[in-house]
Amino acid sequence: MQMSANHGARTAGARTRVAALSVAATVVLATLACNKEAPPPPSPPEVYVADVVQRDVPVYLDLVGQTQGYQDVDIRARVEGFLQSVNFQEGTFVRQGDLLYQIDKKPFEAALAGAKADQATAQARLEKTNNDVARYTPLVAKQAVSQQELDNARAAQDASKSQVEAAKAAVEQATINLGYTTITSPIDGLIGVTQVKPGNLVGRGEPTLLTTISQIDPIIFRVGITEADYLRVKRRQASQPAGAAGLDVGLTLADGTPYPQKGTLGPIERAVDPTTGTLGVQFIFPNPGAVLRPGQFGRVRIVLDMKPGALLVPQRAVQELQNLYSVAVVSADNKVAFRNVKVGLKVDTFWVIEDGLQPADKVIVEGLQRVQDGMTVVAKPAPAPQSGSEAK
Repeated sequence: MQMSANHGARTAGARTRVAALSVAATVVLATLACNKEAPPPPSPPEVYVADVVQRDVPVYLDLVGQTQGYQDVDIRARVEGFLQSVNFQEGTFVRQGDLLYQIDKKPFEAALAGAKADQATAQARLEKTNNDVARYTPLVAKQAVSQQELDNARAAQDASKSQVEAAKAAVEQATINLGYTTITSPIDGLIGVTQVKPGNLVGRGEPTLLTTISQIDPIIFRVGITEADYLRVKRRQASQPAGAAGLDVGLTLADGTPYPQKGTLGPIERAVDPTTGTLGVQFIFPNPGAVLRPGQFGRVRIVLDMKPGALLVPQRAVQELQNLYSVAVVSADNKVAFRNVKVGLKVDTFWVIEDGLQPADKVIVEGLQRVQDGMTVVAKPAPAPQSGSEAK
C-alpha cells in the first residue's frame, strides 16, 4: 500500500512539471510574437504620366460619300440588229472616236439603197411635172390647152416636190441608221464591262445598254450634307478673303490613307431632299493616276475653323462612364486626383479638353487601374506619341 502511494505521488508531480513547462513555452512564444516587427507598407504604384498639350487645333467637318465619274455615259444600241463584234478591252481607257461595237450593216445598207432609189424615182416624177408646167403655161395663153389642165400639172408638180423631199428625208434617215451600226466612244474615259456579246440581237423595242464609259480625271466625290453643316460650309466660304484658294478639302480613302490631291467645292443641288433632310454636294478631285474609280467610298474633310490654344490629352488618359468623362491628375507631391472633364474634338490620338484641366497638369496614361483618388504614386513620363493636327 505504501509503495502504491509513493508511485501515485511521483506521477502527480511529473504531470505538474509538464504543465508548468507547457505554460512557460506558451509565454515564451507569445512574447516572441509580440516582439516580431510589423511588415513594411507597400511601395507606391508606378504610373506613366503625360503633360497636357496646348496648341492651335483646326476644326474639321467630316463627310462620308462616294465617287462618281465626272461624266458617266451609257452606250446604247440605237438601231435594231445583230451585234457583230466588240472592239475594245473591258476595263481600259478609250479615246473619243474609238470603235466600240459593230452591228450588222447589211440590212441598213439595203434600206439606204432602197431609199436612194425612191428618191431618184421621185426626182424623175418632179422633172416630168416641171416639163408639163413649162409646156402648158404658154399654151393656155393661146387657148391651146385648158386652164384646168395647167392647174392639174401644177398640182402634180407640187406633189412631186413633196415626194422628193420625203425621199430625201428617207435617204437621210437610212444614212443615219447605217451610221448607228458603228458605235464609237463619245468621250475619253474608262470603259466598263460589255453587257452584250457578239451574236445577240440588240435595239429591239428600246435602246439596249451595251456598256458605260466614265470620265474619271477629274472625278466627283458626292456627299449628302445636313442643313446645319451646309450653313457652316457656306459661312466658311463667305469668310475667306477675296482671291483665296478656296476651301481646304482633303479626302481619306476606304483603307484610311489620305488621297494626295486636294479637292474643290463643286455643284450643290438646288433643294434639300425631304426624305433624308440632306443636300447633295459635289467635290471635284484631280485623278491623274486613276487611283479613284466610280463607286468608291471615302471621307472628305473640310477645314471650317481654327481653335486657338486648345488643351489636348492622350485618348487613353480619358475614362468614359455613362457619357461622363474623367482623367486622373498627378499633383506636384505625387498625389492622384480624379477630375471630370468636358471633351471636344478628337485630334489623332488626343482628346481636346474643353473644361476641367489646366496647361500645367499631368495626366495618367498608364496604370489607371492601380490607383485611387488621393493615393501617392511614383510618376514616370510616358513615351511621347506621334502627334498630328487632324481633328475628327
